[in-house]
Amino acid sequence: MGQVFAAGAWGGEFHPDFRPREGELRVYEHWSAGGFDNTDLDFLLKQHHVSRIVLIGMRANTCIDTTVRFAQELGHHVTLVKGAIAAFRPEEMQATFEVNAPAHVHAVLTAEEFISALPHAATSPASKSRLHRHHGCLAAKRT
Repeated sequence: MGQVFAAGAWGGEFHPDFRPREGELRVYEHWSAGGFDNTDLDFLLKQHHVSRIVLIGMRANTCIDTTVRFAQELGHHVTLVKGAIAAFRPEEMQATFEVNAPAHVHAVLTAEEFISALPHAATSPASKSRLHRHHGCLAAKRT
Protein backbone atom coordinates (compact mmCIF):
# COMPACT_ATOMS: atom_id res chain seq x y z
CA MET A 1 0.00 0.00 0.00
CA GLY A 2 1.42 3.39 -0.99
CA GLN A 3 1.68 6.38 1.29
CA VAL A 4 -1.13 8.87 0.73
CA PHE A 5 0.03 12.46 0.15
CA ALA A 6 3.71 11.51 0.25
CA ALA A 7 6.35 14.18 -0.36
CA GLY A 8 6.61 14.86 -4.07
CA ALA A 9 3.25 13.21 -4.82
CA TRP A 10 -0.13 14.79 -5.48
CA GLY A 11 -1.29 16.49 -2.30
CA GLY A 12 2.10 16.07 -0.66
CA GLU A 13 2.96 19.77 -0.50
CA PHE A 14 1.35 22.73 1.24
CA HIS A 15 -1.29 24.62 -0.69
CA PRO A 16 0.11 28.13 -1.25
CA ASP A 17 -2.56 29.64 1.02
CA PHE A 18 -1.58 27.37 3.93
CA ARG A 19 2.20 27.45 3.91
CA PRO A 20 3.66 27.88 7.39
CA ARG A 21 4.77 31.34 8.31
CA GLU A 22 8.22 32.13 9.65
CA GLY A 23 8.61 30.82 13.20
CA GLU A 24 5.54 28.58 13.17
CA LEU A 25 5.84 25.02 14.41
CA ARG A 26 5.63 22.11 12.00
CA VAL A 27 4.92 18.44 12.60
CA TYR A 28 6.52 16.27 9.97
CA GLU A 29 5.59 13.06 8.18
CA HIS A 30 3.48 10.39 9.74
CA TRP A 31 3.18 6.64 9.18
CA SER A 32 -0.36 6.33 8.03
CA ALA A 33 -3.59 8.26 7.78
CA GLY A 34 -3.59 9.92 11.20
CA GLY A 35 -1.85 13.12 12.18
CA PHE A 36 -0.70 11.66 15.50
CA ASP A 37 0.85 8.44 14.11
CA ASN A 38 4.64 8.50 14.56
CA THR A 39 4.75 12.26 15.18
CA ASP A 40 5.33 14.57 18.11
CA LEU A 41 2.02 16.31 17.43
CA ASP A 42 0.38 15.62 20.81
CA PHE A 43 3.56 16.64 22.64
CA LEU A 44 3.78 19.92 20.70
CA LEU A 45 0.09 20.70 21.19
CA LYS A 46 0.37 20.17 24.94
CA GLN A 47 3.74 21.94 25.18
CA HIS A 48 2.16 25.01 23.58
CA HIS A 49 -1.09 24.73 25.59
CA VAL A 50 -3.19 23.97 22.52
CA SER A 51 -6.31 22.05 23.43
CA ARG A 52 -8.58 22.98 20.52
CA ILE A 53 -7.88 21.83 17.00
CA VAL A 54 -9.65 22.52 13.74
CA LEU A 55 -9.38 19.94 10.99
CA ILE A 56 -9.70 20.60 7.28
CA GLY A 57 -8.33 18.85 4.23
CA MET A 58 -8.36 15.52 2.50
CA ARG A 59 -9.56 12.59 2.96
CA ALA A 60 -12.62 12.61 5.15
CA ASN A 61 -13.00 8.95 6.01
CA THR A 62 -9.31 8.18 6.45
CA CYS A 63 -6.98 11.07 7.39
CA ILE A 64 -9.62 13.23 9.01
CA ASP A 65 -11.45 10.43 10.86
CA THR A 66 -8.25 8.89 12.19
CA THR A 67 -6.85 12.21 13.37
CA VAL A 68 -10.18 13.13 14.98
CA ARG A 69 -10.33 9.91 16.98
CA PHE A 70 -6.77 10.23 18.27
CA ALA A 71 -7.23 13.91 19.12
CA GLN A 72 -10.44 13.29 21.05
CA GLU A 73 -8.97 10.32 22.91
CA LEU A 74 -5.95 12.45 23.88
CA GLY A 75 -8.25 15.10 25.36
CA HIS A 76 -8.39 17.71 22.61
CA HIS A 77 -11.49 19.67 21.60
CA VAL A 78 -12.04 18.91 17.92
CA THR A 79 -13.85 21.02 15.30
CA LEU A 80 -14.47 19.93 11.73
CA VAL A 81 -15.08 22.47 8.98
CA LYS A 82 -17.65 21.05 6.59
CA GLY A 83 -16.97 22.41 3.13
CA ALA A 84 -13.23 22.43 3.78
CA ILE A 85 -12.95 18.63 3.98
CA ALA A 86 -12.96 16.48 0.87
CA ALA A 87 -13.31 12.85 -0.11
CA PHE A 88 -13.37 10.81 -3.29
CA ARG A 89 -16.99 9.65 -2.91
CA PRO A 90 -20.15 11.01 -1.23
CA GLU A 91 -20.34 7.88 0.95
CA GLU A 92 -16.99 8.80 2.52
CA MET A 93 -18.32 12.22 3.51
CA GLN A 94 -21.47 10.61 4.91
CA ALA A 95 -19.38 8.21 7.01
CA THR A 96 -17.38 11.09 8.46
CA PHE A 97 -20.10 13.63 9.15
CA GLU A 98 -23.14 11.46 9.86
CA VAL A 99 -21.66 8.31 11.44
CA ASN A 100 -18.27 9.12 13.00
CA ALA A 101 -18.36 12.82 13.90
CA PRO A 102 -21.17 12.59 16.47
CA ALA A 103 -19.08 10.18 18.55
CA HIS A 104 -15.77 12.08 18.47
CA VAL A 105 -16.20 15.70 17.38
CA HIS A 106 -17.12 18.62 19.61
CA ALA A 107 -18.27 20.92 16.80
CA VAL A 108 -19.00 20.81 13.08
CA LEU A 109 -19.05 24.20 11.41
CA THR A 110 -19.64 25.18 7.82
CA ALA A 111 -16.79 27.03 6.16
CA GLU A 112 -18.89 30.19 6.34
CA GLU A 113 -19.49 29.76 10.09
CA PHE A 114 -15.80 29.16 10.69
CA ILE A 115 -14.72 32.16 8.61
CA SER A 116 -17.24 34.42 10.33
CA ALA A 117 -15.76 33.41 13.69
CA LEU A 118 -12.20 34.37 12.64
CA PRO A 119 -12.23 38.17 13.17
CA HIS A 120 -12.91 37.74 16.90
CA ALA A 121 -10.24 35.03 17.17
CA ALA A 122 -7.76 37.06 15.13
CA THR A 123 -7.81 39.87 17.69
CA SER A 124 -6.80 37.51 20.49
CA PRO A 125 -3.08 37.32 21.39
CA ALA A 126 -3.43 33.55 21.54
CA SER A 127 -4.35 33.39 17.85
CA LYS A 128 -0.76 34.18 16.88
CA SER A 129 0.26 30.55 17.39
CA ARG A 130 -0.56 28.06 14.63
CA LEU A 131 0.65 24.51 14.22
CA HIS A 132 0.92 22.74 10.89
CA ARG A 133 1.33 19.12 9.97
CA HIS A 134 3.52 18.87 6.91
CA HIS A 135 1.95 16.91 4.03
CA GLY A 136 -1.35 16.86 5.85
CA CYS A 137 -4.40 18.62 7.07
CA LEU A 138 -3.92 19.80 10.60
CA ALA A 139 -3.71 23.33 11.92
CA ALA A 140 -4.07 24.31 15.54
CA LYS A 141 -4.22 27.54 17.47
CA ARG A 142 -3.28 28.21 21.04
CA THR A 143 -6.21 28.39 23.48
